Amino acid sequence: MRRMSFLFELVVVVHLLGMAAIVGSYLTVLRQPRFVPAMLHGALTQVVTGIVMVGLIESKVVEDEEIDRVKITVKLAIALIVAVLAWMNRKRDDAPSGVVHAIGGLAIVNVLIAALW
Repeated sequence: MRRMSFLFELVVVVHLLGMAAIVGSYLTVLRQPRFVPAMLHGALTQVVTGIVMVGLIESKVVEDEEIDRVKITVKLAIALIVAVLAWMNRKRDDAPSGVVHAIGGLAIVNVLIAALW
């Protein structure tokens, strides 16, 4: 059981690195908004690792963890919107600043939900 807890913690670390990629790249381009590939990579990392974490909790690999299904649904919806926006603008050199702000802003909202809900 201990190895699986380590696996879960490792997935959490990768999940946080995905968040850092999105938010960090957004803060880097805040003054002159443009799309950065790290936004897409971070968004896809967040979605995949989030699903893996829920799966590990559901399979009772992690003891004493409960899932707030409403919270997870809201977070997944936001993460999917971020990922879709990033995917749609991945090849654009002139991504609209509103899209870049939406990607960064929604990622920050997801962090706030994770920490404060």
